[in-house]
Amino acid sequence: MFSNKSPQPLKVTESSKVPKSLLGAITNSLEDDKAIDISVIELEGKSSIADQMVIASGSSARHVGAIADHLLTRLKENGFGKQQVEGMPQADWVLIDAKDVIVHLFRPEVRTYYNLEKMWMADIGQED
Repeated sequence: MFSNKSPQPLKVTESSKVPKSLLGAITNSLEDDKAIDISVIELEGKSSIADQMVIASGSSARHVGAIADHLLTRLKENGFGKQQVEGMPQADWVLIDAKDVIVHLFRPEVRTYYNLEKMWMADIGQED
């Protein structure tokens, strides 16, 4: 079930701690908002655009938009600054450029179609 409550800053509790890293802040926010099938892909040696890529799904365009909106708010509140974002009006695929971490949020059908995990997890240029 999804609520219309405004996003809350990450709080220190026994089960969660305020993240010290950008990646931790992102994955905590996605988990809090019930993102589906969260994947973290290491980009070291594959690309210089970022250190990691995070891919997750929402159950609908509305859910994807809410996850993205909450993530942007939480990152700003936790001192990670304002992030670049694309795709919010349709919310089929939202891209958040958090500099060291690139976040892709999809509706499930769109995620399946583009299959970024397969493309980025392939061992491109690896020799035996």
